[in-house]
Order: sequence, then C-alpha cells, then structure tokens
Amino acid sequence: MPSVTERTLSLQLKTLEEDGIIKRKVYTSKPPLKVEYSLTEFGKTLIPLIHSIADWGNLVVENYAK
Repeated sequence: MPSVTERTLSLQLKTLEEDGIIKRKVYTSKPPLKVEYSLTEFGKTLIPLIHSIADWGNLVVENYAK
C-alpha cells in the first residue's frame, strides 16, 4: 500500500492490537529499533472470512467486470 501514510498505518495497527487481532513485539537489543506484528489466535479466526471475501472479489472480476 504505497499511498498509506505512516500515521494512518500506525493508528490502524494500534486499533488492531487493542482489538486483540494482532500482537506487537518490539526488539530493542540493538539499534535500530525493530517492531514485528503477527496475528493472534483470535486474529487467525478471520483468515477463512478474508479468503471468502477474496474469492468473491475474484468471482466479480472474472464474471462482472468489463
């Protein structure tokens, strides 16, 4: 997503973390600071839903987009 601003991305990640969908791990052992995000177990329950939405989008593009 090349057009997203750092602020927008940061706010979205913070919201997802507060909602328990992602977890944030900060590595401070050596500079530069590194932050890693991953899905929580709760977040992983969204994977089938996201796949279904992607499948629907592909169907629309294949059959209805002109």
